[in-house]
Amino acid sequence: MLLTIHPQNPDARKIAQVIEILRNGGIIVYPTDTIYTFGCDMNNKKAIEKIARLKNINPKEANFSLVCYDLSHISEYSHDFSKSVFKMMKATLPGPYTYILRGNKNVTRIFDYKKGTIGIRVPDNNIARTLVKELGNPLISTSVHDKSDPLREYLTDPEEIYERYYKFVDVVIDGGPGSLEASTVIDATGEEPELIREGKGQVEVV
Repeated sequence: MLLTIHPQNPDARKIAQVIEILRNGGIIVYPTDTIYTFGCDMNNKKAIEKIARLKNINPKEANFSLVCYDLSHISEYSHDFSKSVFKMMKATLPGPYTYILRGNKNVTRIFDYKKGTIGIRVPDNNIARTLVKELGNPLISTSVHDKSDPLREYLTDPEEIYERYYKFVDVVIDGGPGSLEASTVIDATGEEPELIREGKGQVEVV
């Protein structure tokens, strides 16, 4: 199903429709403030495994991220982090950043094995954050890559994404054109944040 949702004012009935799909173990494609991503309920292990198969990767080797609603949400899944990391996160989130943090026992519970670190995002996108808020917990997410074109890493057109993946996902949310640029990735496991990948987020804040 291709479902159009207004990016600034998401329709509550359409959001509820997607939430029901997620709670039933469905896989979605949804927009963020950067690229379109696959997503599922973090509490559904079969759905997580299905996304891993979609990307042809071992679930234990996948660099999945947790998409959270806000900073307080993040603390539920990570160990304590330094004041400098907190200050930076507060200044940049919601925004196009992925923070690599040391995962706590809640992360181990999600993945059924000890996972030392986890990427965490709070995207500046009303659709993504509304989904997380209404679901009541983070989404497991990973980017929708375009492996067919060496000059284009990501798929940005939701209709094209639907044509390519409608047999494998339950819904593709059309929230407008996506970005070709992924998030800026920051290692926040130490005392000082370290830039890992320069993306859409401003590097000056690192």
